[in-house]
Amino acid sequence: MIPALFSLVACGGPAAPTAPTAPATPIVQVGDPVLRSIAKPVDPREIPTPAFQALVARMIAVMRAAPGVGLAAPQIGIPLRVIVLEDNAERMKTLNPLEISERGRVAFAPRVFVNPVLHVAGSDEVGDAAAAKPIFFEGCLSVSGFAGLVRRFPEVEVSGLDEHGAPQTWRVKGWPARILQHEVDHLNGTLYVDRMETRSFTTQAHAKERFAGKPIAEILESLGISP
Repeated sequence: MIPALFSLVACGGPAAPTAPTAPATPIVQVGDPVLRSIAKPVDPREIPTPAFQALVARMIAVMRAAPGVGLAAPQIGIPLRVIVLEDNAERMKTLNPLEISERGRVAFAPRVFVNPVLHVAGSDEVGDAAAAKPIFFEGCLSVSGFAGLVRRFPEVEVSGLDEHGAPQTWRVKGWPARILQHEVDHLNGTLYVDRMETRSFTTQAHAKERFAGKPIAEILESLGISP
């Protein structure tokens, strides 16, 4: 997922492997079959191997170079259930305080999830409250140059293994929860365009020109979309 107006994933955890500074790996673009396939689970015995550790380091490097706040292995052509996520103040510097607050945007250190399992958490677990999903723009490194409004659950819990093979669980709200949903979708062959309000689909340039700095209620009204 890409940063700034459209970015989506604060809690501690083991430090991620050091990433190389100049990744040569291209990001797979929409239309490639790997983005529409179900990614395969990782055998936990493979996690300590040099090859798998190199994959994690490469994913973090590609995410940072893009730049983005999340990346799934299928986005670099690897059909495995691995995601990496990171957010920091540098990626939020184009947002005003209202935008940061509305989105629940918070900084967090790199996180790696192997074979993640995502569950809806909080007030949206039961009842009609599940329909009240916050809606914001999302972009995707694999749908380069575009953005659309997507409704996501406000709080989720993800369980899986870390980059060392240790079990971990992370329960988060706001933007980290959105990034997690976006990246786990990638592992199931789903893109944000499958979930977006189609009338909001736009180029990132137009979205920035029209909507940057505006509250989400004003954006929705201008597009004729119900909150």
